[in-house]
Parts: sequence; C-alpha cells; structure tokens
Amino acid sequence: MAHPIDLHVGQRLRQRRCLLGMTQQKLADAVGIKFQQIQKYESGANRVSASRLWVLAEALQVPVSHFFEGLSREDRAELEERHELSEDREEYIAPEVFSSKETLDLIRAYYNLKEAPRRRLLDLAKTLASSAAA
Repeated sequence: MAHPIDLHVGQRLRQRRCLLGMTQQKLADAVGIKFQQIQKYESGANRVSASRLWVLAEALQVPVSHFFEGLSREDRAELEERHELSEDREEYIAPEVFSSKETLDLIRAYYNLKEAPRRRLLDLAKTLASSAAA
C-alpha cells in the first residue's frame, strides 16, 4: 500500500503537470524516463527519490517544496497516523478538483489576465463564495 505522503506528492505532481497542459509522455521525456514511471509516481505506487524530485520540479518550473505544500508537520503526523487528509480543513483542496477540465481552463484563463483584473476576479470569487456560504 502506498504511503500517504507519496500519494500527496504524486497528486501534487499530477496537478502541476495538468495545470501546465503537459502530458505524462512530455514530462517523462523532459526528465529522461518512461511515461509509465510518471504514472507510478502520480499514483503513489513508486516513491520519488530526492534527485528525481529535483529534476521534476525543474521540468515543472516549481520549487521542490511545491510537492509538499498543504502538509504542515501536524498534517504529516496526522496523515501518517490516519492515512488520509482531513477534508474539513479549510486550506485543503481535494485533488479531484484539479482533474476537472473546467478547473484547469479557469486557472489557465485566470493566469492569462493582467494583475489588476486577476485581483478583481479573485475578490469577486471570494465575495461570491462567502455569500453562498452564509
């Protein structure tokens, strides 16, 4: 059974790859491995070594820490103990959200905006979300 941290790293890897619109094959070619290995990393079936994580981070244009974002020390301890992330944490976003084409399209469009419209759109989304929750 895959370790929960390996699953988290794999999910973050897949999220970033998809956000960039990169195929598993393209990422594999960029880091000099077979696409099946990318599949295994993303599923958590295989652990990613430190050196490979470094190369993947460079290929995906993120710091290595990106793969661990969303996990505090407490989260990691809880994750290892319970083998799952608490979904009621406000800052946690379920990985399935990033597999939606609509989500990826929205994120790409958001980052194609200049800074001022991006801020206004973010403020609008926060306002709508808070009014929907009330």
